[in-house]
Amino acid sequence: MKGFIVFGAVLALLSVTFGAFGAHILKTRLNEQDLAVFQTGVQYQMYHALGLIVIGILALTVFSGQNTLLSWSGWLMTVGVLLFSGSLYALTLSGIRVLGAITPIGGVAFLVSWLLVVIAALRA
Repeated sequence: MKGFIVFGAVLALLSVTFGAFGAHILKTRLNEQDLAVFQTGVQYQMYHALGLIVIGILALTVFSGQNTLLSWSGWLMTVGVLLFSGSLYALTLSGIRVLGAITPIGGVAFLVSWLLVVIAALRA
């Protein structure tokens, strides 16, 4: 479960990096709509990076008996970041709009991940 804390911190670091990249470099290269899409990816990456850190901490402390649920939650949150934010980054940087079809899959992974946290909390 320490791995989720580490991976969450790495994703948070990358989120800040991507946010700065968008604000300083992409600002002059993308239209407002595409820049907003890119920033949505950055925001959701940061939210879920923090979520991964919380999952790791909860699994190591409060919900130690719910490691299976929290493990699934952490992996789904990771997949959600890769699919949701990753597809938004790829869409805006490549201009290939069909990549937007991947984004909702990442969103569903986020939803299921948070639901598993709720279930783990109720069972604790």
